[in-house]
Amino acid sequence: MNFDAVVLGAGIVGVSVAIHLRKRGCSVALVDLKEPGNETSFGNAGLIQREGVYPYAFPRGLGTLLRYARNTSLDVRYHAAAMPGLAPFLWKYWRNSHPARHAAIARSYATLIEHCVTEHRALALEADASALLRSTGWIKVFRTGATQDDETKLAEQWYREFGVEFDPLDAVRLSQAEPDLDRSLLGGLRYTASESVSDPGALVTSYAKYFERLGGRFFFGDAATLREGWAVETRDGPIDATSVVVAMGPWSTNITSRLGYRLPMAVKRGYHMHYDAKPEARLNHPVLDVENGYLIAPMARGIRLTTGVELANLDAPKTPVQLSAVEPCARKLFPLGERIDSEPWMGRRPCTPDMLPIIGPARRHKGLWFAFGHAHHGLTLGAVTGRLVAEMMTGESYVVDPYPFRVDRFSG
Repeated sequence: MNFDAVVLGAGIVGVSVAIHLRKRGCSVALVDLKEPGNETSFGNAGLIQREGVYPYAFPRGLGTLLRYARNTSLDVRYHAAAMPGLAPFLWKYWRNSHPARHAAIARSYATLIEHCVTEHRALALEADASALLRSTGWIKVFRTGATQDDETKLAEQWYREFGVEFDPLDAVRLSQAEPDLDRSLLGGLRYTASESVSDPGALVTSYAKYFERLGGRFFFGDAATLREGWAVETRDGPIDATSVVVAMGPWSTNITSRLGYRLPMAVKRGYHMHYDAKPEARLNHPVLDVENGYLIAPMARGIRLTTGVELANLDAPKTPVQLSAVEPCARKLFPLGERIDSEPWMGRRPCTPDMLPIIGPARRHKGLWFAFGHAHHGLTLGAVTGRLVAEMMTGESYVVDPYPFRVDRFSG
């Protein structure tokens, strides 16, 4: 079977790339080991973060670093055995998180973030999935005045620099917006231009079905069988294509390293669990407990509790200690009922040390394209990344300048 392009990876980024290529008249095969949306894209906070102009930096304060070093923090944990291998990545990440460097990175990153909501709205409308998007924003809540002041200053900075809108909530207005939250909270910040998704997995599934309605084809197959040329084996037989797009999230480097690209990727793992809400209790927005480093979000399945970061090797066994640690805090924040899931879900966020995704052509191989490394913002940036990659591959003008995201910014 011959195609113009094969897209490896059926998460939110890969599915979006496949849709945009198909809309531009390309014959496209989408290939994955699993049904679309069943890995990293399945489990997340469901946020489309228009406010996320500054990607998540590595902490630089000595007190914070010492707290994390004890490995008892609610928001960050690590596997000690993984740290020697992660040390070079973390060193580069720390250096890029210097305030001046971070600000420069944000100026590039914000060009993608600017289009995250509009691009998702457009795809969701075409895919008959608009009902999965909520335009109510999301809320950070505060327990101490110092944290509230710091977060408000950040919000004001983001507004000055990038026009990110926000709504400060005192205790009374927070209680009006979320009557069932802990009444001892001092207040919150609502990011009004951001959106949320009631079922991220269902959104990816809807996009994948739209891709098939457009005439695209999904195949179960193993990207490890990729051969230069380009060809890949699937359950339905071999596929040949003029171009291949690697959009496999944290597993992308399994392919790129084999082709000679030494890219400094690491993963931040995270967990989620769904809960019933107690009778008469209702959660209206995703809510981040800033001091304790977890988020609760209303989902189709129930209230989803998501954890912060676990630094570990990609395929190390699950260690959902953070989930157990934050659950008591979450129960004080909101009246959670029983656990719904039989076990915690774990996902892997693919990260680069400069916090920017890798988007664009592989310079040493004709027809090879990259679209991965979106860290915490895979769902947020999936739709706009799909459009940008398709524009680059078909020679159109670009929605944003792709230069900051080029693969050859890394020496390998």
